[in-house]
Amino acid sequence: MAPKRATRSTPVTPAPTATTTTVTEAQLQALIDQGVAAAMACVAEDYFKGLRDHRTHSMVLRKMGSMCFAISNCTASCQVKFATCTLQDDALTWWNAHVKTTTPEAAHAMPWATLKKMMTDKYCPRGEIKKIETEMWNLKVKGTDVVAYSRRFQQLALMCSRMFPEEIDKIEKYIGGCPI
Repeated sequence: MAPKRATRSTPVTPAPTATTTTVTEAQLQALIDQGVAAAMACVAEDYFKGLRDHRTHSMVLRKMGSMCFAISNCTASCQVKFATCTLQDDALTWWNAHVKTTTPEAAHAMPWATLKKMMTDKYCPRGEIKKIETEMWNLKVKGTDVVAYSRRFQQLALMCSRMFPEEIDKIEKYIGGCPI
């Protein structure tokens, strides 16, 4: 004999219907601005960690350049001003000293590439960069772990850009580190 079916003691109520909300252009822009501010806070936090750890400095500058400028639709003429507004602690002191040697207008008018070079010169000691370049030069796949090799290659390639004047040089180095 088939088991008896249980019956519900309470009636089933239909699921609530979705409601639509009208958003004005100003409200939408405010939401976008909040998202950009949140992304900037994350990047700024990574940035300051990067200044204390020269191995991540280059990656953080690259992230700042690609992610924040793209999200905020920052024009090339505003990139330095935009990036330096996130500086804190020692980096802010360093930047303020630089601004005093020029003018705020001249300091903010420099190209993003110039600021990146200045910060790299300040926060990435030459001896440490040499160690990283040596690691890159000797990097090989260990066993069959191509994923770890690729990840480390990309990290080092960001910091060793002067080793690869052309993209083909980087490709040849990558292939050279793979087993035959």
